[in-house]
Amino acid sequence: MKMLKRELAFCCVLTMLLCMTGCAEKQEPAAAPMGKAYFNFFDTVSYVYNYAGDSAEEFDARSAEVSDILSEYHKLFDIYHEYSGINNLCTINRLAGGEPLSVDEKLIEFLLYAEDLYEKTNGEMNILMGAVLSIWHDCRTAAGEDPSTARLPDEEALAEAAKHIDFSSLEIDAAAGTVRLSDPAASIDVGALGKGYATEQAAEHLVREGVSGYVLNVGGNIRIIGSRPDGSGWTTGIKDPARPDEAFAAKVDLQNTSCVTSGNYERFFTVGGTQYHHIIDQDTLFPADHCASITVITEDSGLADALSTALFCMPCDEGMSLLKTFDDVEVLWIFSDGTQRYTEGFTQLLSN
Repeated sequence: MKMLKRELAFCCVLTMLLCMTGCAEKQEPAAAPMGKAYFNFFDTVSYVYNYAGDSAEEFDARSAEVSDILSEYHKLFDIYHEYSGINNLCTINRLAGGEPLSVDEKLIEFLLYAEDLYEKTNGEMNILMGAVLSIWHDCRTAAGEDPSTARLPDEEALAEAAKHIDFSSLEIDAAAGTVRLSDPAASIDVGALGKGYATEQAAEHLVREGVSGYVLNVGGNIRIIGSRPDGSGWTTGIKDPARPDEAFAAKVDLQNTSCVTSGNYERFFTVGGTQYHHIIDQDTLFPADHCASITVITEDSGLADALSTALFCMPCDEGMSLLKTFDDVEVLWIFSDGTQRYTEGFTQLLSN
């Protein structure tokens, strides 16, 4: 519940920023958008905004289409619940070590995408981290329910779980439409990718429908479709990790792109006065500590989501080198001392 409240507060502030005009010369206030909120997907709050001047009927239809797409992927990616008539990630994890399982073509496509990103990020974007992440998740959940009992995971348990995060245990047969985890102790967790991927699928649907001037905000994953009718963009704030509820470290003007931030202030619990956040480095099996937050701006929301996590788990110089293998990706690093570093093209997006 605390996490949902933080996300609701973030979305309210973001809405105010998105309502700002992208053109500093204009003096008249920007027209208020139509908006709808959904609370049923990915354990977060999702918004659809219409700045395109569509009628209420058109907006109702298009937002319903977005909702349907997010709902479909939410069910496919759910690792905690199964649904009638669907073999989803929860089913795959439950039947790990068993026979190949027939799954929806959309899930095959997603897993192949995750496999490609695993290779492109030198293994840092690893959806097979589930065995390790579940241990941290249980500790974080227990601490949220009763902070006085907060404890760190047992290091021996983490080391044992780390024996079961090899991506090769995921067997995908696209021709047969089947998936199998060969390691019975392996587990898929797509928290670092699934939400962004689903957001991008919804955005691409709207693009195919000829839509422009819409903004999707799925739990802080921002996907901007086109621009405002006058050709301007939107101002989006990037939180200051030291004061995430009070200040922005930077503001950017965006159109026809996505913006995703991963930060050490988003989900955490406290043990002995030290905060332990949710982005786990597979090399140390503990929260990554290379920076305080990373913001990725690129058109594909799935890629932005994945890179925000992968880069968070790398030293900045290593991340800069990795980015040379990707096109049209801009990144801002903010470190614990407040200093910033960013890719060359990021400066062109900054708003005064």
